[in-house]
Amino acid sequence: MSLVLHINHMSYALFIPVKESMKELRNLLKISSVMMQPRIKMLIEVRKSGEQGVSKRQLMDSIGVCSQSIHNWRTAYKTGGLKSLLTNKRKGNSGKPSVFTKAEHALIEKKLKDPKNGLAGYVELKQWIEKEFQKEVKYNTILKYAIKNFGSKVKVARKSHVKKNDELVNTFKKTLLKK
Repeated sequence: MSLVLHINHMSYALFIPVKESMKELRNLLKISSVMMQPRIKMLIEVRKSGEQGVSKRQLMDSIGVCSQSIHNWRTAYKTGGLKSLLTNKRKGNSGKPSVFTKAEHALIEKKLKDPKNGLAGYVELKQWIEKEFQKEVKYNTILKYAIKNFGSKVKVARKSHVKKNDELVNTFKKTLLKK
């Protein structure tokens, strides 16, 4: 006769004392890079939970990252504090240089931050880069580069039309008031 043991694989709440205040964490969240924000969000969730702790599953659901990331971040914070948590240990591109030079990076940044640039998406950015720098770059490379370096998003709402002429708008408003 054999006995089969069923173990319920539940993730239990783990209490981690967070030294930083909520105000410090929220300020840090505002100034941190896109890559570090989920780590700080994890600390905010842990801080909110108080002494009852928060499970890995709850953190995964609220932050939207995998369990291994949560595990690594909690371990990093427990062993080395905030400094250890916010250290990027990734090797990156295994020492490969960036696809874009510093001058090209500056031009791309200027183009993306210009509110009247008229770029409708990453396809147009790719075409602009190919025309401007005469280099062939993959769409995914541009997408990831723009998100990582400039915090860009796939869709951004515009307040007004890109080609709107401010002088014509002012003239229209003046003639409208006279009538």
